[in-house]
Amino acid sequence: MKEAPISTPPQAYMNIISPLIDRARGFLEAGEKLQPMAFVGNLTTKEVIPVMIQTGSGEGKDQSARTIQSAALALEADFVFVIMEAWTLRPDKMRQMNAILDKYGSISASPYAIDTCSLMLETRHGVWAAQPQIKPKGISKKKRTIGVIEFRYFTEAGGRFAHLLPRKEGDEPPTILH
Repeated sequence: MKEAPISTPPQAYMNIISPLIDRARGFLEAGEKLQPMAFVGNLTTKEVIPVMIQTGSGEGKDQSARTIQSAALALEADFVFVIMEAWTLRPDKMRQMNAILDKYGSISASPYAIDTCSLMLETRHGVWAAQPQIKPKGISKKKRTIGVIEFRYFTEAGGRFAHLLPRKEGDEPPTILH
């Protein structure tokens, strides 16, 4: 992904995804794990379809991506918003990522992993992503929370859960709209 500076998605999307982010925060603060979910939506009809993402295997992930694409096609979706727990490396260890992967096999198995909440909004205008750290809430061992969400705008995205929206006639390459 090519990264751009911090950029809040357009308000029409924020009106829909902000309550979803608040619900995810609420689950964490209640001591629950986040179920990986995609929310497929149409801005005109205001219809949003939740799709559970299966993360246990490559085939489960592939099937989830196909289900999201089918929902997006049926809904004539304008956006797909994905929320899931993820791991990332501590910022001071990013340059050593390949060595860490070679030694531990995965980021999550390394002692440098940080729990994060992965938030990705795919629109016809590009992709906004945020990965706030999940931190303990107070002194609780179970309750966790996420802080301020800072989205970054990306002109390019790749992977299984990218390019989930159907192409529409007249679609232009992504540009930021505000």
